[in-house]
Amino acid sequence: MAERRTHTVIGGGGVRLHVEETGNRGGPAVLFIHGYSQCRLAWRRQMDSDLAADLRLVALDNRGHGLSEKPRHAYADSRLWADDVRAVIDTLELDHPILCCAYGVVICDYVRHHGESAVAGYNMVSGLTRLNVPEAVGTLSEDFHRLVPGLHSTDVEAAVGALVSLIRLSTAVEPPAEELTRTLGYNVLVPPQVREALSHRRLWNDDVLRGMRRPALVTHGERDAIALVDATARVHAALLPNARLSLYPDAGHAPYLEDPERFNRELRELALSAVREAAPVPAGAG
Repeated sequence: MAERRTHTVIGGGGVRLHVEETGNRGGPAVLFIHGYSQCRLAWRRQMDSDLAADLRLVALDNRGHGLSEKPRHAYADSRLWADDVRAVIDTLELDHPILCCAYGVVICDYVRHHGESAVAGYNMVSGLTRLNVPEAVGTLSEDFHRLVPGLHSTDVEAAVGALVSLIRLSTAVEPPAEELTRTLGYNVLVPPQVREALSHRRLWNDDVLRGMRRPALVTHGERDAIALVDATARVHAALLPNARLSLYPDAGHAPYLEDPERFNRELRELALSAVREAAPVPAGAG
């Protein structure tokens, strides 16, 4: 297994962010950004894979998650999320990374405030970019909505019960007990007020998506029982000018865990091709 390095990065508003990296420091970089109530360990089947032979792999604990700082109020402002990503890129000196993101709105936050010049492309994974606006109706499943009160609850029994149900809802096949326990462990690290703050964000990013020119891979499981594919991935692929839609017929909300072999292959292909495209043209070249 490749050496694992840890970093503390000062993100937007001074929040301390926990970051881990592994892999080939001379290879194209991938910055993994996990989803709702997760942490960097969600990407373990990428970070611990043979991707490390070719790519520089960097995984961030989002603000409020994992080992990153958890301020009570610092989640509504898109600029803070954008600055978190910018801080990781700048502090670790990532050269035109791929942003591989299961909290898809963070890609839009970043591009809205910092543009595309410092990144090579995107892998949007089971993400949503609309929330609490009329266009967001039908984006999230009724099964997910039924869990929301428990996910926001400060009652331990209610919160843990909702989190267990969320984990089971995340994959097309019931996860093994060991996998469920591990995932529950890092979900309970997220304070309920953070989950509630994320649920209250008002998101509309169609304008940003239409303007993004870097290559984008839109990855989604067709059996996703949380973020419904027709209202998320298909919409993103239609809005993005340079997108490829990759649907997994047998996967749910977590194709990076459910079919890591295919996911890693497609991510590697994106990283190697997009970084070449993003490289500056040498002086004097036509």
